[in-house]
Amino acid sequence: MNTTELRAKDVPALEAEVKDLQKTHFGMRMQKATQNLSNTSQLRLTRRSIARAKTILAEKQAKQ
Repeated sequence: MNTTELRAKDVPALEAEVKDLQKTHFGMRMQKATQNLSNTSQLRLTRRSIARAKTILAEKQAKQ
């Protein structure tokens, strides 16, 4: 998800997005630990998506 899509969301939707991304990342980490994850570069992408969403969430909360 890119920044324009994230900026269009409101605070509760961003919090839900962060939670969903964290669940996805946890699942990928478990797959990596059991050697079931074929594309390990997805871990990096989800980690960066979480950071992007948290940054935009913090900006929106600071404005309120």
